Amino acid sequence: MIFPLLLAVFLPAFASAVPRELVARVKESIIPPREWTRQGRAPPHLPIELRIALPQPNFSELERHLYEISDPFHDRYGQHLSQEEVNELVTPHPDSIEQVNEWLASHGLSEEEFSRSPARDWVKVKVPISLAEKMLDTEYHVWAHSDGDTIIRTTTYSLPEHLHEHIELVQPTTLFANLRAMRTTFKFDKEVSTTVAANAPPINVPTASGGHVNASCNFTVTVTCLQELYNAVGYVPSATIGNQIGITAYLEQYANIQDLQSFFAEQRPDAVGSNFTFISINGGLNNQTLDEAGAEANLDTQFAFGLTHPIPPTFFSTGGRPPFIPDDGTPTDTNEPYLDWLDFILNHPNPPQTISTSYADDEQTVPKSFAQRACNGFAQLGARGVSLTFSSGDGGVGDGDSDPATQTCFSNDGRNVTRFAPLFPPSCPFVTAVGGTIFIPETAVPFSGGGFSNVFPRPAYQDQAVSGFLGKLPKGTYAGLFNPNGRGIPDVAALADLFRIFLSGEPILIGGTSAAAPTFASFVSLLNDARFKAIFRVSASLTPCFTPSAKISLQVSTTSRLAIIQDAATKGWDAVTGLGTPNFGKLKDIVTGKSTIKIGT
Repeated sequence: MIFPLLLAVFLPAFASAVPRELVARVKESIIPPREWTRQGRAPPHLPIELRIALPQPNFSELERHLYEISDPFHDRYGQHLSQEEVNELVTPHPDSIEQVNEWLASHGLSEEEFSRSPARDWVKVKVPISLAEKMLDTEYHVWAHSDGDTIIRTTTYSLPEHLHEHIELVQPTTLFANLRAMRTTFKFDKEVSTTVAANAPPINVPTASGGHVNASCNFTVTVTCLQELYNAVGYVPSATIGNQIGITAYLEQYANIQDLQSFFAEQRPDAVGSNFTFISINGGLNNQTLDEAGAEANLDTQFAFGLTHPIPPTFFSTGGRPPFIPDDGTPTDTNEPYLDWLDFILNHPNPPQTISTSYADDEQTVPKSFAQRACNGFAQLGARGVSLTFSSGDGGVGDGDSDPATQTCFSNDGRNVTRFAPLFPPSCPFVTAVGGTIFIPETAVPFSGGGFSNVFPRPAYQDQAVSGFLGKLPKGTYAGLFNPNGRGIPDVAALADLFRIFLSGEPILIGGTSAAAPTFASFVSLLNDARFKAIFRVSASLTPCFTPSAKISLQVSTTSRLAIIQDAATKGWDAVTGLGTPNFGKLKDIVTGKSTIKIGT
């Protein structure tokens, strides 16, 4: 019995003598998200492009810059950083770069075989899955979603222990995102609505342009309705001062130009003949067959570009939906398309100052490491003066599914307990999450997404407003169902239903927070235009600036049912409409320095 005892004593010593480069430790491990089913092993010869994120040791300094230049009451407001200055602030430590280089070289990969981001904080390398499995000590499988989509992923991967401090994440590995558009329903326009409204008197709205809004806006929302309601009638933006607005699209959503011209002819005759700049990312298309027109893409582009004309518009279409059909051989891409867009826009020398996105994932299906790193990327854009708006979702506190019959509110941690399900990227504190309202006077629309992040803590700029909301809730309200210390969603709101657009040659009414996000983004773009004219600078990231000026720049909705719970949309911030809807006239005075109102007044 002496030998086993000696073996037990000496084995640790042998283990400690193993070179640290060979000691692998789990970097990330997840429980497969619901609705994903593992199929067979991924073909070993299949190429996969690994993206390796190195730490950004000076990110806190970039965050400080972002908050200062986003606060309209700070001396540095609007003094955004250059792309080069931002890259310098997120550049990894030289040791991290060296260690990652050595690790890649140990697997036979020379510097000629991989690429780096300009800041050197991301490395991309394309390798066969067999090599990726060796590098990450893992196995890749084909996974099928209940909706038919298939991807290649793993649920756990490891790295040499000494690399854990030099690598934040490697993807695609554990990211089972199911990016989807935030759209509720659409229906064909009913002309009876116009007839009913024709004889109705204007609706009194003290904050609106002229103090009233046309009664027809309660039946059909148009560009004119939004200009009246949000106090922007008569404002004429410029086409030549450098300000731009952008709309993103994924999942083969095409913005049809013929439909856009029909929309312009009806609602913005002065814009007829104008068009947007189309930018393809990773093979993204914008097919122009009327039958292929996308409701989401048409809604976003028609209202965003109609509200802001003649500000130069851009439509980004990102390809790369990652299917894998085993009997069709090798797929063209195994990456999440969202990564491709973020990589492209971070490296763009002159991105639009305002970009609206109406797509999101369930936050709990996005690995924390990826969510945090993507959110840091949004902060980098904000520091450069780019405002990002995202739809807050169409499922209330549910999982983003707009159909109550299939909507779920369960945790994805293996316990499957009831818990509210916020969306990402709206949960990132460096973007503006936009909820929805309906009717005039406005009330929160029933499907407006909201709640509290389970990944991101509440930012300082939300403390006063969100704490006030939570303090008004009866003690124990929804205890255990949400994270009261998380970032509150949404930030703001806008009308989100009964929008009249053209789709495949026909007028329809459409709704969703995907209508609210481009609407709010449009007024942000108009604010940038006003600031350009007055001070020759854009307004930087808008999100942190809303809280100090909430009492003077936003009008707040009344009450609504928030999906499966009843929640009060109160004065101040609430988890349905945020701080409320915009008053362009007052916001314009703030961002151009004309307002003398101080914080808290």
